[in-house]
Amino acid sequence: MSLMHDPNSVDPTIEGVRLRDIADRFGTPTLVYSRSEIDARVTRFVRAFGELDHLPCYAVKANNNLSILSLMAKRGTGFDVVSGNELERVLRAGGDASKVVFSGVGKLAEEIDFALFAGVLSINVESSDECELALERAALAGIKAPLSVRVNPDIRVSTHPYIATGDKTTKFGVSAEKALSLLSRADASPHARAVGIACHLGSQMTDAEPLVRACSLLLNLVDELQARGVALELIDLGGGFGICYENEPEFGLDEYVRAISGHLTGRGLKLVTEPGRYLIANAGTLLTRVIRTKTSDAQRFAIVDAAMNDLMRPSLYQAWHRVSNACPSSDEASDGPWEIVGPICETADTLASGRELAIAKGDLLSIDACGAYVSVLSSNYNARNRVAEVLVDADSMRLVRRRECLNDQLALETPFLE
Repeated sequence: MSLMHDPNSVDPTIEGVRLRDIADRFGTPTLVYSRSEIDARVTRFVRAFGELDHLPCYAVKANNNLSILSLMAKRGTGFDVVSGNELERVLRAGGDASKVVFSGVGKLAEEIDFALFAGVLSINVESSDECELALERAALAGIKAPLSVRVNPDIRVSTHPYIATGDKTTKFGVSAEKALSLLSRADASPHARAVGIACHLGSQMTDAEPLVRACSLLLNLVDELQARGVALELIDLGGGFGICYENEPEFGLDEYVRAISGHLTGRGLKLVTEPGRYLIANAGTLLTRVIRTKTSDAQRFAIVDAAMNDLMRPSLYQAWHRVSNACPSSDEASDGPWEIVGPICETADTLASGRELAIAKGDLLSIDACGAYVSVLSSNYNARNRVAEVLVDADSMRLVRRRECLNDQLALETPFLE
């Protein structure tokens, strides 16, 4: 597990910048990202694949802040997008469309048009209907659509059921037989190129073995297509590489690369992966201030100014995040266990439960591993404003998303008020 700051430090920092200085300047709650941590994770990921012809396509759904996307683009990564708006964000941030794979089960005609004219690397289709729509839009545009097909390999992985995507009960992908049919159809069409085959088993996986099995299955399909005269250019094995939030093992990246290298060597296929959480999660910290404490007969509550609309993962996935007291405000702190809760009118608004911390009103808490699936899942529930986002780079800090104000919310509705 990569930690950006020592939880036992008297005055913890991120890249030498004190957390309390960030909170004093930008307020709370605030999401803070570490550039050095992002750079280190990207470097680690790219180097692990060695001499393989490999394109890492950062999964934009994990964190779509323009400054984060810009950092990824400058490091030469590609991007995995699942909507036209995500593609637009990538382009606005300086990303290269020719390194973009467009995934997702519900692409609209206008989104396919956008991808075609932008010149993406691959449109990953997930149904017969979507394949036909892509061919139709390509014919109208006069552009050969670069099509890959996402296979549902019916492989179950050990993760939360909401983020398991590779077994046949989910909405994602098509069967192996259907994939052969769709790729043959694309290859025979004057309006498409059959460029690849793809899969994605789920998120927050810690075991490489299911992914290795999926790689073997996809390569069998590549061989069968080759026998039919259909030569593919790439194999997209998806992402889902897990990190350590509590005490689970981090994904065995080196083991995974060793295993798939034996399958891929000499095949002339470009390998595409879709890392998201693995690159960005540990680069993010949520800073929040204790508004007050409250004791009942059954529980002790630390009520903070962050809430489930800012950090949805604990409520949605029963996720665990490490919480530290970054800046005690007095010597009168009381020991836990504490329920760390937000102001939202929901019992589910619990960010952490049973934490053994010394806490007092006014303390600054830091919640770790908040770089992925935090800002992108935030909302305005209870008419709350979305938080500020700050990037720390060496000894400097800069705003990369200002805190919302109520006028931002009202601007979409006020013109239509009768």
